[in-house]
Amino acid sequence: MAELVWTGSYTADSNGNGKGIGALSLGADGHVASLGLATAADSPSFLAIHPELPVVYAVEEHAQTVRAYRPSGASGLDPLGGTWPAGPAACHVAVDPQGRFLVVACWGDGQVVLYELDHDGGITSRHSAAPAVDPYGAGPGGEARPSRAHASLMLPDGRIMTTDLGHDLLRVWRYVPGEGLVADHQVVLPKGSGPRHLTRHSSGTVFVVTEYSIEVATVRPSPDGTFELAAIGPATAEGAFDGDSAAEIGLSPDGRHAYVGVRGSNRICVLRVTEDGTRLEPLADVPSGGNWPRHHLVRAGWLHVAHERSNDVVTFRLHPETGLPEGPISRVETGSPTALLAAGHLDGS
Repeated sequence: MAELVWTGSYTADSNGNGKGIGALSLGADGHVASLGLATAADSPSFLAIHPELPVVYAVEEHAQTVRAYRPSGASGLDPLGGTWPAGPAACHVAVDPQGRFLVVACWGDGQVVLYELDHDGGITSRHSAAPAVDPYGAGPGGEARPSRAHASLMLPDGRIMTTDLGHDLLRVWRYVPGEGLVADHQVVLPKGSGPRHLTRHSSGTVFVVTEYSIEVATVRPSPDGTFELAAIGPATAEGAFDGDSAAEIGLSPDGRHAYVGVRGSNRICVLRVTEDGTRLEPLADVPSGGNWPRHHLVRAGWLHVAHERSNDVVTFRLHPETGLPEGPISRVETGSPTALLAAGHLDGS
């Protein structure tokens, strides 16, 4: 049975070739087909889906807004309510597993913004969290590094972890209804590493890919619930090259392998997860099959890579034992794709 995937994009306002949120069909045999434009939007660069309702959320990066959508027909989307203000370069959105709120990260000024949701998935209120403080202080000439919030991860205990790429921080928050995000604690990563995106292993370990240093940080919870940096190591088997920047990290459904996209040299780097889920070991680097692999989607047996600059999504078969990508076996054109969001089967289930 085919799977529906929504695609975020950069549009003309961000010098991209997209037209809005697109729709793809992923076949059980790995074949990918375009279903056309789901809805016109201005640079909907990242997407998230409600855990229980057929509601999709998109940040409009250049317009500095966030908006909800609901399905229309087999592969269309209609707005649900109006747009809500976010912040400069709003680049990521994630939804609470209980459907109570969503969190938007803003690269432009470091804002982390929480929006509460109603029972229909509509946005009802906005709360901006406290700004980050650079743990490394000002530079030798007194210059300050800008805060660059980039992603958020919902934790099983209800807390939220966010990355600050500019301040080399992971910040952990608690949600207070009617107030938004309240700081719990933070984890400081090496200066200049640039934590970007993150994913949680079933062991409780959080793996964080660093955009600037091209590494993966391993963060573990202590008995009191405080996260600590356990290790940090290279994301690549062959090393980073000039002009590289890491993008997305994703885990295989069985938790045995992690996949990191590296822009510039255009690679997908495969790492083995140790048996206890506490460390990563680089295995191999594979050409991504296009230009500027900004985001990827890992499914059982398949890897789909969105290339922002070659305007395509490329599919690889994943070897069942080694986890290594084989192919590519499929390529579909779509304008400046920036995110891939699995949305269930095409029959709506």
